[in-house]
Amino acid sequence: MDADVIIGGGGFVGMSLALALARLDLNVIVIDPVAAETALSERFDGRVSALSYASLRMFRGLGVWDGLALHAQPIEQILVTDAKLGRPASPFSIHFDGSEIGGPLGVIAENRAIRHALYSAVASVAQIRVIAPASVTGLTADGAAITVRLSTGEALTARLAVAADGRDSLARDAMGIGIVRWDYPQAGIVATVSHERPHNGTAYEHFLPAGPFAILPLPGNRSSLVWTEKRDVAARMLGLDQASFEAEITKRFGPHLGATRAEGPRWSYPLRFHLAREYVKPRFALAGDAAHGVHPIAGQGLNLGLRDAAALADVVSDAAGLGQDIGALDVLKRYEAWRRFDSLAMALTMDGLNRLFSNDFAPLRLARDIGIGIVDKIGPLRRAFMREAGGDSGKLPSLMRAS
Repeated sequence: MDADVIIGGGGFVGMSLALALARLDLNVIVIDPVAAETALSERFDGRVSALSYASLRMFRGLGVWDGLALHAQPIEQILVTDAKLGRPASPFSIHFDGSEIGGPLGVIAENRAIRHALYSAVASVAQIRVIAPASVTGLTADGAAITVRLSTGEALTARLAVAADGRDSLARDAMGIGIVRWDYPQAGIVATVSHERPHNGTAYEHFLPAGPFAILPLPGNRSSLVWTEKRDVAARMLGLDQASFEAEITKRFGPHLGATRAEGPRWSYPLRFHLAREYVKPRFALAGDAAHGVHPIAGQGLNLGLRDAAALADVVSDAAGLGQDIGALDVLKRYEAWRRFDSLAMALTMDGLNRLFSNDFAPLRLARDIGIGIVDKIGPLRRAFMREAGGDSGKLPSLMRAS
C-alpha cells in the first residue's frame, strides 16, 4: 500500500481528517487540486467561517488552534432581527449572549487564516504527504485495496479512500454516487467592511425579504458582510462602483457601527442544496461538502463537515483497535449511520429557515416575528438554541467532546 488512507481534497475537512487519522499512527496522502500558493493568496477565497466551540475543541486537539488564535474573533453575542429593506427592524428580536452558557458562542475567522493554520499543522506531521496540484480522476476498489488514479498519471493504493473534494466532487462521481440537489434563486455576496465603532464581538443577522444579511465580527474594527440576494440583484451589486456599493451596504447596515467602508475585493457565490444518496461504498467514504451542502443561513456548513471528519476518525480508530479492516463496508456503514441523519436534519432545517425568512408574506412575517419574540423570552429554549449552534448536541465525536 502507498498509504493507509488517501483523501481527495485538501480543504478544511480533508486536512482536518488527515490530522485526525495521523494521530492514530496511520499514513495519509492528501490529493489537493489547488497548489498551496494559490489557496493562500488574498484573492482565492474572500469568505469567513463561523467555528462552533465543538469545532474549536477539535482544532485544539489537532494542533491547529495555536496558529489560528490571533486571527480569530470570539462571538460574544448574536442579535437576530427581521425587517423590510428601508424600514425599522421588527420590535421582536433574539439576543444570544455567550455569558449565559459560560463563554463565547464560537469564533469567526477568515478562510485564508484557517487555511494557513491547517497547512502549518499538516506540514509538521510526518505521516501526512500532500500531492498538489493534482486531482482524483478515477477509483477502483478491488479486494483488500482501493486504487486511486490521479490527473498526474500516477496511481496509488490504500486501504481506504475518502472524498473531501467539495460539492462538485469528482471522486464521488467516479464512484457512481448520486445526489439530491436544488439551486436557490439566491447568491451570497461577501465583502470585508471597516467601521467607525467597535463591534464588541457581536454578530448581527438581519432577515430581509431577499435573504439574510449577516454582519460577522473580525479582529479590529472590521466585519465580514455575508449578504444573500436574488441572483440578478447580486450581479448588479457586484458591478457597482465603490461609492454606490458602500451606499447599498450602509442602507442595510444601519447606523449602529458608525460610518462604514468596503475594503478589498468582493465575491459572489451561488447557493444550492445537495445531499449524497449514499455516504459509503467498499473502501470509500464521503465527507464534508462532497456529502452535503446546506444553505449558509446559520453558518453551519463547515462545522457539519468537521463533525464528519471527527466521526470518521473515531470509526476508523475503533475498527483498528479491534483488528478490523478500516476499509470494509460494514465498518464504513457505522460512519454512514452516524452522520447521514445528522446531515439530513441540518440541511432540511437550514432550507426551512431560508424559506421561512426569505419572503415578504405578511401573515408569515407576523408569525415568525412572534416566534422570534417567544424564543428570546424563554431562557431554557434560548440556551438550547445556543448549545445547538455551538455543536454540543447529539452524539459527539471524541475530538469534539468537552474534557
